[in-house]
Amino acid sequence: MSTPVFRFAPSPNGRLHLGHAYSALLNEKLARQTGGRLLLRIEDTDPARSKPEFVTGIIEDLAWLGIVFETPMRRQSEHMNDYRAALSKLDAMGLIYRCSCTRSQLAATNANPADPDGQPFYPQTCRAHGAKPGVPFALRLKMDEAMARLSRPLKMPGSVERTPDPSLWGDVILARKDTGTSYHLSVVVDDHLQGVTHVVRGADMAASTSIHLLLQELFGMPHPAYRHHDLIMHDARRKLSKSHGDQSLLQLRSQGVSAADIRLMLGFA
Repeated sequence: MSTPVFRFAPSPNGRLHLGHAYSALLNEKLARQTGGRLLLRIEDTDPARSKPEFVTGIIEDLAWLGIVFETPMRRQSEHMNDYRAALSKLDAMGLIYRCSCTRSQLAATNANPADPDGQPFYPQTCRAHGAKPGVPFALRLKMDEAMARLSRPLKMPGSVERTPDPSLWGDVILARKDTGTSYHLSVVVDDHLQGVTHVVRGADMAASTSIHLLLQELFGMPHPAYRHHDLIMHDARRKLSKSHGDQSLLQLRSQGVSAADIRLMLGFA
């Protein structure tokens, strides 16, 4: 029987907060209980938001919590060739197309239904008429054709959650104009290349997992077991967020809160 492999994969666009600490500590606990491995991956493909000082901060915060990860740490920005190779496979299958539509153009299509994230459902404009020449473009998945290639219904391994339905996302973006990849594509490629067997992350990612299961089927990759844990909430209305300025672990540390206090607070004493 293979050794379980868990991972914690934050984006370096701010300091870690209690929600990140919970996810990291839960992965640490499950890896320890199963005799598994624990990996750290930095998801830094967004050049506008990813900062070197936040990478340093992530490493400092996790070390302060006492979490030990295997080395070397994988940084997505150093592996763009892996994502380009994956896109080439989908292109050879005839499953992706260029899209030059802007966010403002998509926002104006308010007559269309929304995807699970509440974003406008893409009306396939560039799929029908082609992308505008000479302007930046994203790459989208032909969702209906991708779904037609499935030889079996999708299931969520390791979970009793609802049956995954990627079609709810429409022709999802697999490579953004400014990055050459997307979260969906990169996370699938990385989990496969790193041999990840258990993906434990927040409930806000549960709907996205359907896209990842579909891509794994298209690439002929095995499915990790998935578990989506409850979120640490700021209040009854929203989860903790870097963009909302919620207290970071660094701020808590400066107030005299210890790593042991954090573990006790989050149920990992």
